[in-house]
Amino acid sequence: MHSKKAQRIGLYIDVANITRNGGYGMRFDALRDFACRDSGEPIRLNAYVAYDEERAKTDHDYRDRTFNFHSTLRDYGYKVIEKIVSWYTDESGNRFGKANADLDMAVDALLQSENLDKVMMATGDGDFIQVVRALQNKGCRVEAVAFQNVSSNLKREVDLFMSGFLVPNLLPIQDADPKKNWGEVGSRVRGICYTFNKSKNFGFMRYLSRIGPGLWITDTRRSDSPFGTAFAHESSFGPGIDIAMLPSRDLIFEFDLTQGEKGMQATNIVKIFP
Repeated sequence: MHSKKAQRIGLYIDVANITRNGGYGMRFDALRDFACRDSGEPIRLNAYVAYDEERAKTDHDYRDRTFNFHSTLRDYGYKVIEKIVSWYTDESGNRFGKANADLDMAVDALLQSENLDKVMMATGDGDFIQVVRALQNKGCRVEAVAFQNVSSNLKREVDLFMSGFLVPNLLPIQDADPKKNWGEVGSRVRGICYTFNKSKNFGFMRYLSRIGPGLWITDTRRSDSPFGTAFAHESSFGPGIDIAMLPSRDLIFEFDLTQGEKGMQATNIVKIFP
């Protein structure tokens, strides 16, 4: 019996785009694990970062923080690609900085894709649609992860789009119990409401209980599904949540997992996006 050949993975992160759009504090090790789920082998891990050389000359705190951040990325196995901020002055005399990584990221992904089976891009930028198509035409599977302000066209074009809010441990949950692992009873997780019975005032939440293969296996009765479900009564939804909007794939909730009589229950449900 042949052992399954490990998929060769490339992960490309537009750090400024992710940080600016809801991903501040993202754990880069968790993203790497998600990209390489199902025993993938990380061949290219590229993080594109903006670096303000002018500011670093006078702001030593900025310089040290940035240096430490880049060192941490390298510890996780990333190649750090610095884009130096260029400063310009507009017609009104306002000074603004630019450090655009799009072109570098696009060219690198296309050139390096010869040796990759799957490319994951961490960006919500719709400018990458042509790059996605080109990668797919070369035979690569293309996935995208982002948080807010994600191009709807990019979501449609990739083979898999996953909201970063839903990936276990990718973005820390502020008031979560540090002793509980994501998906355990007593933990706080993020998920969506995938079904809701308005006449009976209850529905079910679905959340990714672990980083693993089989993301298309959404039937949680199957042992190989990486998802979990939790019963959600209307009374568990926090103020300001319009029950008429449920079910919805677009609304992302944060909730506590508690053990009910018939299984997992979602309590203290708060809408976090949009």
